[in-house]
Amino acid sequence: MKGSSELRRREAVDNTLPVELHPLLRRLYGLRGVRQPEELERGAKNLLPWQQLSGIYSAVRLLHQALQSQQRIMVVGDFDADGATSTALSVLALRSMGGANVQYLVPNRFDDGYGLSPEVVEQAAARGAELILTVDNGISSHSGVELAHQKGIPVLITDHHLPGDTLPAAEAIVNPNLADCNFPSRALAGVGVAFYLMLALRAHLREQGWFSDARPMPNLAEWLDLVALGTVADVVPLDANNRILVWQGLSRIRAGKCRPGIRALLEVANREAHQLAASDLGFALGPRLNAAGRLDDMSVGVALLLTNDVAQARMLASELDALNQTRKEIERGMQAEALALCDKLENTHETLPLGLAFYHPEWHQGVVGILASRLKDRFHRPVIAFAPAGDGTLKGSGRSIAGLHLRDALERLDTLCPGLIIKFGGHAMAAGLSLNSERFEEFSERFSALVGEWLDGEALQGIIWSDGELQPQEFSLATAELLRDGGPWGQAFPEPLFDGKFKLLQQKLVGERHLKVMVEPLGGGPLLDGIAFNIDPLIWPDNSVRQVELAYRLDINEFRGNRSVQLIIEHLRPL
Repeated sequence: MKGSSELRRREAVDNTLPVELHPLLRRLYGLRGVRQPEELERGAKNLLPWQQLSGIYSAVRLLHQALQSQQRIMVVGDFDADGATSTALSVLALRSMGGANVQYLVPNRFDDGYGLSPEVVEQAAARGAELILTVDNGISSHSGVELAHQKGIPVLITDHHLPGDTLPAAEAIVNPNLADCNFPSRALAGVGVAFYLMLALRAHLREQGWFSDARPMPNLAEWLDLVALGTVADVVPLDANNRILVWQGLSRIRAGKCRPGIRALLEVANREAHQLAASDLGFALGPRLNAAGRLDDMSVGVALLLTNDVAQARMLASELDALNQTRKEIERGMQAEALALCDKLENTHETLPLGLAFYHPEWHQGVVGILASRLKDRFHRPVIAFAPAGDGTLKGSGRSIAGLHLRDALERLDTLCPGLIIKFGGHAMAAGLSLNSERFEEFSERFSALVGEWLDGEALQGIIWSDGELQPQEFSLATAELLRDGGPWGQAFPEPLFDGKFKLLQQKLVGERHLKVMVEPLGGGPLLDGIAFNIDPLIWPDNSVRQVELAYRLDINEFRGNRSVQLIIEHLRPL
């Protein structure tokens, strides 16, 4: 658990942040590399201009023509939260701008494969598609685009995944990660790219005199709640531009101005809208939305985000909540099997490979991504988990650590060992791939060897980065609220984490694996409640321990109308 990792403190950079900024926030922003006040702007007017996205004008012309001709636009999404929010936003925006024939199609993970596959194109054609718009996918869909053209269907690709050596022959491509794109941020999620396309389309249509009393110009800010959810759930870096998008979306949700589907997800997750944090989007709402794509069909998730009917939204959210509970049960079983494989290695006195690859013939391909993430956190090394695809191949999903760009690693393996990997794609920290089942052992060995070449021993050491200590007077509700409102925090802009030494006054196990404690700062200060999730029950509670080193987040616990400070403990070490 939390004790095997090394605790280090962040180092600040020189900055020119205003002195009137709260001293704690000024320190925290400096520790995250913020140098200029403009990086902290959260108003929508400070968003990067859409005009800098390459391909945006060609994309807008395609959509304008389709709207003029009332063509059947088929939005093809992806089966995760980013794909679902991208799909819902695009459908809602296009319909609000006069699209009377806008439909959507989400690939089924188990039947259709990823992205704009030939199978998905066949379905789109059967439903009369006259223009295909991909969201959060398509940048590697060469065969799908080719088939669409054979059927006379033009394709507009919007994506944020890294492109390969060649691009599909689509009529237009909008992707900030294209080599010729000058957009200052490469960190947009798929839903962010879709939102920017809709901003550009609205601007173009306004110039063309498209809007009128009968067809009013839509307020695209209405769908920033979807942008915030998809951006956080996809764990893209929260750079200055993404922080604006997420903050604006969070603000709408907190004000009660969100989609009925998001409100229903908040209800089943027992979250209060008015105090929502970005982490709630990632850890409470995102997993429930993702559960549809992992175990069933993401069309359920898209329907939830599209509906204006509160009763239907609640019904669909309950369905997703049940799917998420099933996903957790499946994941627990898979994780136990993976840990047993690691124990077997350790019992034979073999060291764990530097890059871990796991496979079990009974694993669920919709859950291997979460399994890889959990194992990556536990062993602090890159992990790829595989499940059978049912056709003699394996589908794998990987998660990486700082210092190893996972997609680049797979591309290097593909170059060194042609034919080993059937196909792959993804980001720096997450990627997917497929390979023939008989080549799993070979892949496992070569992957571990490559990780050993690319990473040194220190990179494989679990490091918990702290923002230093809090003073006794800072253990307050006012500080906790200041931190919550100082975000949004997330990937590459981490939520504040503090450390210190405490007297351990009380400790008890709650549930099966959670340790509830009462502590007091060693130098004096208030008595504080804390909780450490997923501890090792064979080690804690330990009533012989009187003093501990903690790394913790400052949180607000609300119970029966009472609010109190609570420490969420990420690192726990006896002194």
